[in-house]
Amino acid sequence: MPQGALESNDGMNLAPAPPAAALPRKRLDPRWLQILILSSLLAWGQAYLHFDLPWGRVLLTLGSALLAQAFFSRLFSRPRLELPSAAISALSLCLLLRTDRPALVVLGASIAIGSKFLLRWHGKHLFNPTNLALVVLLLGSDHAWVSASQWGARVSFAFFLACAGLVVTGKSSRADIPLGFLAAHTGLLLARAAWLGDPWAIPLHQLQSGSLLIFAFFMISDPKTTPNSRAGRLLFAVAVALGGYFVQFVLYRPNGLLYSLAAWCLATPLLDRWLPGRRFEWPGAPGRPSRAKEIPMKRLAPATLGLLAAVLLPASAHAFCGFYVARADTKLFNRSSQVVLARNGDRTVLSMANDFQGDLKEFAIVIPVPTFITREQIHVAEKALIDHLDAYSAPRLVEYFDPDPCREAEMLKMSRAEGAAPSDVATGALQDRARSLGVTIEAQYTVGEYDILILSAKQSDGLATWLTESGYKLPPGAAPVLGSYLKQGMKFFVAKVNLGEQSKLGYSYLRPLQVAYESPKFMLPIRLGTVNADGPQELFLYALTENGRVETTNYRTVRLPSDAEIPVFVKDDFPHFYKDLFTRVVDREGKTAVFLEYAWNMNSCDPCSADPLTDAELRELGVFWTNPMMARGPAPDVYITRLHVRYDRDHFPEDLVLQETGDRQTFQGRYILRHPWTGSARCEAADQYRRSLRDRFEKEAQTLANLTGWDINDIRNRLKIPPRPEDEPWWKKIWKNGR
Repeated sequence: MPQGALESNDGMNLAPAPPAAALPRKRLDPRWLQILILSSLLAWGQAYLHFDLPWGRVLLTLGSALLAQAFFSRLFSRPRLELPSAAISALSLCLLLRTDRPALVVLGASIAIGSKFLLRWHGKHLFNPTNLALVVLLLGSDHAWVSASQWGARVSFAFFLACAGLVVTGKSSRADIPLGFLAAHTGLLLARAAWLGDPWAIPLHQLQSGSLLIFAFFMISDPKTTPNSRAGRLLFAVAVALGGYFVQFVLYRPNGLLYSLAAWCLATPLLDRWLPGRRFEWPGAPGRPSRAKEIPMKRLAPATLGLLAAVLLPASAHAFCGFYVARADTKLFNRSSQVVLARNGDRTVLSMANDFQGDLKEFAIVIPVPTFITREQIHVAEKALIDHLDAYSAPRLVEYFDPDPCREAEMLKMSRAEGAAPSDVATGALQDRARSLGVTIEAQYTVGEYDILILSAKQSDGLATWLTESGYKLPPGAAPVLGSYLKQGMKFFVAKVNLGEQSKLGYSYLRPLQVAYESPKFMLPIRLGTVNADGPQELFLYALTENGRVETTNYRTVRLPSDAEIPVFVKDDFPHFYKDLFTRVVDREGKTAVFLEYAWNMNSCDPCSADPLTDAELRELGVFWTNPMMARGPAPDVYITRLHVRYDRDHFPEDLVLQETGDRQTFQGRYILRHPWTGSARCEAADQYRRSLRDRFEKEAQTLANLTGWDINDIRNRLKIPPRPEDEPWWKKIWKNGR
């Protein structure tokens, strides 16, 4: 019997009351379970994954959402404050939204809550509230972004999210949406991999995304914004998957699923009319038993306003002052390559420093590029530019010297008292051979000491054969990777050393090659380097952007441990220290993360391991958006991100996909040495200082052991830490003053 058959038009019950034993059990509002799971995910992300999300920002999001809920409830004369609805929107924003502007947090919460009241159709939300807020902020501001890879891609986490999501969607009778969406999304990724000839490791890696599962189980499944009928919901889920695929793999834009969901929500009224079904109501809606907690709005508003005022107060900033000692530049690592990406909009300048060692006549590289390259788009730079950038951004040691504690104590007392051209590379014979293999030489140039070819091809086998015959040494198994790039419409930038030109120019080393192009693809191809590679490789990526930090969207970007106080003896062993530290954090993250070593505006540094690059130097690296009148000093509108990744085929099956964020927080890998005071002055402060040194040295030893995995006893021996009295053998305590 349909709902409402037992009620008259005025709501009076016309049927006799059922006996008490026959009364239906009250259902727990599934939103409370969703709140529990979202809260657990947030706590886990903050504690274990170290989200770049201050707890004050979490409180600001929750307070803004509750205040907005109270405001709109009063505006629309709603008698009850829907606490679960506001909490879910706020927690979802905490999990997904990242911004450096508190005002955008308040705006996002207001958009999410306000849309529930203002954008409605036949009693349903026209848009998913959190999704709408995210899309509006992403399109309207450079200071809002979504870190899609923040959850990583571990199978255990994916399994947990799937189980938790099924529980929530099952309680709300909407499990068909995430399952339908995931089936369609999986099918599209597998079909794409099959068409490109990619290994199955690539789509499996894409499916093990925590952000994907959060979207599937906690956003697209919202019963108040999805079609009423099961057929409509399945059609809706497939449409969202198709739209997300189009944005990600055709338009090459991040956050494709978010944009797709916002667009297809507009089709929900049409699907409800075409495929009608019973509309979902949460427990507690009019005519249904309610167990949702009600909070009087007049009690909530003052407390929320006070919370917002406290959170919005400016935080104090701390400078790094110190004396620079040493830096961990790229020379510490073998098999390392350096790439500079200057990116603004869709325009990119790629600079590649070659680490080739051997006879220069054997040098040859093959690099996929997303578009055709003309002669004027290729340049040769000076290696000193990248060396300068490396020195400026490298992790560094800084040292401090403890002051005289007696003098410090005296000064403290006083202050208190005061109150106060074409080359010969492609001959006619080579051209004919290329055509016979389906390879087209689109262009050929000589730039500096390099002979450059721009190639396209029909078949990967033909391209591999031609490259091998022409002296480009490809590793076995490269043909499938070449085929994948060909089907994605990419060209190939290939280069050899022209020994005659190099001799004329007088260079005895390889200068970096530069390519300028315009494409929506913001990525770095690394797959060719992993084919049959002998062990993992090191990549140092320096991204130069206008707005803020760059991160990877398909691998987790992790900040290195920093600002740690370590023993002074590390000064003489810094290379060993940093290599062991990096290896340890790589292993700790399952060898699947990209590491942030430096992020700072180019107009300053503290402490500086090298002077900032001037505007003229940055322009040579491809920074075209700065004011040429500022050529003598550092550019204020250039932000540098230094990423370090140790990669191999097993742990990095995909190329690196990148996005620019609005995050302008400063960060550097920085390790602190504090030299103890060794004076002979006597005072209470000095005695107390000397007593504290043992605990400080022990803490430094523990920190060093945790960062590097070095043996703690060896560290203690090098520090000469005396044992605590309680740690001494019992017989020494008896005869301490005698024989």
